[in-house]
Amino acid sequence: MILAIDVGNSDIVIGGYENDRLCFTSRCSSDRRKTIDEYALIFKGILELHNVTPDRIQSGIISAVVPSLRNLIQRAFEALTGSAFLTVTSGIKTGLNIRTDYPGELGSDLVAGAVAAIAKYPKPIIIFDMGTATTVSVVDQHGAYLGGMLYPGLRISVEALFFCADQLPSIMLNAPERLIGRNTEECMQSGAIHGCAAMLDGLIDRLDAELAIPSTAVITGGLASLVVPFCHKAIVVNQNLLLDGLYILYKKNRARR
Repeated sequence: MILAIDVGNSDIVIGGYENDRLCFTSRCSSDRRKTIDEYALIFKGILELHNVTPDRIQSGIISAVVPSLRNLIQRAFEALTGSAFLTVTSGIKTGLNIRTDYPGELGSDLVAGAVAAIAKYPKPIIIFDMGTATTVSVVDQHGAYLGGMLYPGLRISVEALFFCADQLPSIMLNAPERLIGRNTEECMQSGAIHGCAAMLDGLIDRLDAELAIPSTAVITGGLASLVVPFCHKAIVVNQNLLLDGLYILYKKNRARR
């Protein structure tokens, strides 16, 4: 079994691949204060939950947008499994034609998402990743990574209202029952969800105009399934996009283990 590990600012997502099939996914919190041993115990428990023993793990690959956690998570998995793990860094072979100003600075999560999207969907492609920040990646009709956008994520935006506006409550991000809210909580939920959906629709329109050709819109991230039903545009939801991209990258680079 090969593990694909996506280390984000809030969560660590783990996927187990066997015979080119995703067998399980699991999630735990990112915590910079934990030690290698603590993470190894957490990962051991996750594997046991899915009836996977550490000796079944042949290797794995790690993407981390938190630099301080990359080496720590790698060492924890290697200590647990006794196998060498790859990390997605600027020297890894991706097959991407990255046409940004500084290709080596492109985030490993964006690389993984683009690699998977190119393998799965018609080009050009617009890729949304709704995490702590919402990122937008644009791949043209020739498969070149052109660049993208970045703005505050949905959850952090709602939390900012609570912390910065004295009379606004902390709310759950649930699907709004109606567009026009009738109390403060409904207004905040509707504004957050419908506002995010309208932003996705508007960005697709503007990016399609920039590309001068209709694109395939793909979205991933924990809140994607909550927002997409309120969008007017066709957007493909793929919650395992980054894991699939990491597995593809592993196969491209497994000789370097």
